Amino acid sequence: MTKLSVNINKIATLRNARGGNNPDVLKAALDIERFGADGITVHPRPDERHIRYTDVVALKKNIQTEFNIEGNPTEKKFVELVLENKPTQVTLVPDATGQLTSNHGWNTVEHQFYLTDIIHVFKNAGIRVSIFVDPIVEMIDAAKTTGTDRIELYTEQYALDFAKGKREEAIAPYMKASIRANDLGIGINAGHDLDLNNLSYFTKHIPGLLEVSIGHALICDAIYLGLENTVQLYKRELV
Repeated sequence: MTKLSVNINKIATLRNARGGNNPDVLKAALDIERFGADGITVHPRPDERHIRYTDVVALKKNIQTEFNIEGNPTEKKFVELVLENKPTQVTLVPDATGQLTSNHGWNTVEHQFYLTDIIHVFKNAGIRVSIFVDPIVEMIDAAKTTGTDRIELYTEQYALDFAKGKREEAIAPYMKASIRANDLGIGINAGHDLDLNNLSYFTKHIPGLLEVSIGHALICDAIYLGLENTVQLYKRELV
């Protein structure tokens, strides 16, 4: 069954809005694990506008499920943070400094040599590596040459097309990309704008889907449905 990793950035955003420690990011992560999530994801950015680097240290010491840290490895501080805390997985994303949210995958053809070098650094430390990519077969082929363990399919376009009722059109490029990744022996993760409306359809059509990382939609749903109930509802969509 596909694993659910919950991105807790939005919980940190709420905490930072008023200062102090309410809500408690660490407690929320531990509760999310207890409610059934298979992993915790964080995406610390250089300005620490949500997840702080100190959060990463505390989470690493306490969470019991898989720990996934996302970020751009061109930031030296990010690389150091990952190597010092050794998460289960590091997901490399090509975000610019100050970017609101991730909005594209790596050009694995253009950045092939850079990615190969930095992936080698993380894998030598015993950390599983995933790289954020668009659902383009050429990008999957080039990802293979970098030595990455997994790719994370960037699913915003899928979510947009699905919301317009274009289900088959929405899923088609992701199916092609996943089939190619399976042929090449690359693990498949996915994330961005997946929610209770589109998650089941995506999961059922992507062969070999190992993990989805979901944050914004899940936390928004939790406002109405409760955090424990929401985590379990998302888990049911992955069956």
